[in-house]
Amino acid sequence: MRGNHVVGEAAIRAGCRYYFGYPITPQNEIPEYMSEKLPEAEGGVFIQAESEIASIHMVIGASMAGGRVMTSSSGPGISLKQEGISFLCALELPAVIVNMSRGGPGLGNIAPSQSDYFQATRGGGHGDYRTIVFGPNSCQELADLTYEGFNLADKYRTPVLILGDGMLGQMMEPVELPQEIPLKKLPAKDWALTGAKGRPSRFIRSLILDPIKEEEHNWKLMRKYEKIIREEVKWETYFADDAKMMVIAFGIAARIAKGAIKRLREEGVKVGLLRPITLWPFPFKAIKDFSKKVKHFFVFEMNMGQMVEDVKLGIEGNAEVHFYGRPGGVILTPLEIARVISSQYYQKRLG
Repeated sequence: MRGNHVVGEAAIRAGCRYYFGYPITPQNEIPEYMSEKLPEAEGGVFIQAESEIASIHMVIGASMAGGRVMTSSSGPGISLKQEGISFLCALELPAVIVNMSRGGPGLGNIAPSQSDYFQATRGGGHGDYRTIVFGPNSCQELADLTYEGFNLADKYRTPVLILGDGMLGQMMEPVELPQEIPLKKLPAKDWALTGAKGRPSRFIRSLILDPIKEEEHNWKLMRKYEKIIREEVKWETYFADDAKMMVIAFGIAARIAKGAIKRLREEGVKVGLLRPITLWPFPFKAIKDFSKKVKHFFVFEMNMGQMVEDVKLGIEGNAEVHFYGRPGGVILTPLEIARVISSQYYQKRLG
């Protein structure tokens, strides 16, 4: 299946019954797929909103009423949704938001890029908040992480963001799809606004004019984020046990880097990979632990250097950090990465 179609199918199987969005390349196949398949599902509703701003506020409404809901966009469209994402976090509403990112800033282009890392992992909107962020690197992970994203969104009452890219959304691969969750088996939401007949009324709000109560609400959110940091960090390693240099990359760049590392290993170059799967929470501890025995790290990104800042925070000065990136939608190649790694590896006399 095409990556964008995988997202749609996995969402429906996870119990998503509401999709609101607006077209933008390179994610248009997601709303296209949902417009056909979602109305066929029990209770499914698809609406192409008049704008990205309208669509994210429709997400707020459907989530507030207890539905599993998703939206998707790319680059400028995600920027327009930021106010609504801040509202979702403040209101503690679950939702899944997909960004198949493209070259920027501004309108940029429609080529694959990873330049939305800061926006995704730092909140992007106003106020103190975080969103869980997944960085998939295959169509299979798009299926698995979209499916898991709905469960985590409900578990923590928070938005979950899937940070893909134009290449991941357009590529086609074999996929093992998850089992569909019957709607009656979805978790109960005793906080949802479903009408107060026969029970006390409920309310959900983000306007808290008393500074002390607003502070209390912020501390409540922080305690939730701390629990997510303790329990939901995900990463994988590749040829890491005896590595003298560690590559750190996420998403499609990490997949390309694997090809470079495999090539270099055949040449006797002891280089490994650590790939963050959750971009937030970030695997700071895993990177710090590796920095106790590996003193050279190489960060590859399809941007000007954004995740490299988190890598440096994790290493805490215990090792050297090198960076190589290609911004604007230029796609790295395994051979290009292999040459850069090899050059640094031998310059540092590691092999």
